[in-house]
Amino acid sequence: MKAVLCKEVCMPEDLVVEDVPSLRPGKGQVVLSIKAAGVNFPDILIIQGKYQFKPEFPFSPGGEVAGVVKEVGEGVTSLKPGDRVIGSSGWGGFAEELVVDADRTIAMPDEMDFVPASAFVLTYGTSYHALKDRAQLKAGETMLVLGASGGVGLSAIQIGKTMGARVIAAASSDEKLEVCKANGADELINYARDDLRTRVKEITSGKGVDVVYDPVGGTFSEPALREMAWKGRFLVIGFAAGEIPKVALNLALLKGCSIVGVFWGAFTRKEPEANQTNNEELLQYFAQGKVKPHIHATYPLERAADALNDVLHKRVSGKVVLTTS
Repeated sequence: MKAVLCKEVCMPEDLVVEDVPSLRPGKGQVVLSIKAAGVNFPDILIIQGKYQFKPEFPFSPGGEVAGVVKEVGEGVTSLKPGDRVIGSSGWGGFAEELVVDADRTIAMPDEMDFVPASAFVLTYGTSYHALKDRAQLKAGETMLVLGASGGVGLSAIQIGKTMGARVIAAASSDEKLEVCKANGADELINYARDDLRTRVKEITSGKGVDVVYDPVGGTFSEPALREMAWKGRFLVIGFAAGEIPKVALNLALLKGCSIVGVFWGAFTRKEPEANQTNNEELLQYFAQGKVKPHIHATYPLERAADALNDVLHKRVSGKVVLTTS
């Protein structure tokens, strides 16, 4: 089978595509024939050696896939060859096959195709856990989404609207904001042109926002924190800007607000039943047409470097997906 391989700490263009032996499942595992693999910012961090997990070399990046069960291992009774599933793993997904624990798969609905399925679990799982479990977002509240045109940003917009919130989308260009608007955003801020704090004050009539959804970090985190409403919740999702901001903790005191960490990967392992419930609810939202991944582009497996560089250089609105055929 073909696999995209990271043989040392590297940049996307240093990855190679090689033929490697087919995989076999262990106890409690299945082998998936991958049809599509979502591309995410953590895939860049992991090949650069900057992510929480550091697999042994060589390895394939890619943490979310959609495919067909090829073979089941000892003790697996919930799945059989031919089943269509979404699979989650820390890495290994940019390949034609993936071994994954059976309990890290989700049955694909009949109405879901492989490409959107591969772009669903990580982004929508992260945003739903953030807004439902960590922020406890309520209908009628106002939410500010930074980096709103990215994969997690658009999923946050869709889920926020589904939960009844007023959503302000902030992004770096009018073109990206048009995508945010098409995905349900109520208000738009171009923070490459406009002052973020001034625009939030104008939109909220000085009240501030109840929830900030921040997958970016960098220079906009503190201005967003300064424009929170009383008892607001600032969600720390990630640091796509590359800079982990340092904020003055007196802001949390003065605002009576909470700075809340969101680590969906750890949540799935520590609270598997709650994660399963969230996945079931998200798939219901998908079936009802309330949420749908925005696919920016699809690339063949051999163009993994192009896909990762598009994400790295912020040329993507929504998600990029690799396909194997």
